[in-house]
Amino acid sequence: MFLPLLFLFLTPVSLSIPPAPPLVIITVPNGATRGCWGNMELCPPGYVAKGFSLKKQLQQMNGDDSAVNGLRLFCRPRNENTPQTSITSSEGPFGISTIPIFCSDGHLVSFSMKVQSLAIASSDHTAVNNFKFRCSNNLQLEGDGLLWGSYGAWSASCPLGICGLQLRVEENQFGADDTALNNARFQCCVN
Repeated sequence: MFLPLLFLFLTPVSLSIPPAPPLVIITVPNGATRGCWGNMELCPPGYVAKGFSLKKQLQQMNGDDSAVNGLRLFCRPRNENTPQTSITSSEGPFGISTIPIFCSDGHLVSFSMKVQSLAIASSDHTAVNNFKFRCSNNLQLEGDGLLWGSYGAWSASCPLGICGLQLRVEENQFGADDTALNNARFQCCVN
């Protein structure tokens, strides 16, 4: 009588835990290299990025320009427009936020950056000057950035949308050449 129960307790039990889906990070090749990466910040579970705004320094005329200093993603539930929350990573100290722009239907899936190359001969580099995002309905959104630099290639597309961002920002140079936002990468949603 005790032998069958003992056998039951000694038999290995296979708990089938599905593996976590792989994290997919999308990037573009034209990002600049000054500064440090901030933390990867994520939309809340069940939310997806549906819009964005820039933090930009207006053109300084005779002063040092830093152009885009930060980027904010606006996250909403996948099939709803409210409630809303926003996320950002590290950001530079200069500038003001632009008015957020949103996908009219759907969510952000890929991006392109307008970057002034640090290799050009200049005493006033700006690095990132603007962003474009593609929505899941193929609509393209362009930020209210600045004029320097050129757009590079589009990133790969996130099938379920963008759910996180990480920014590379140069700290305040206190009178030397400030570039502020240098690069960005985004995490794809896994569900």
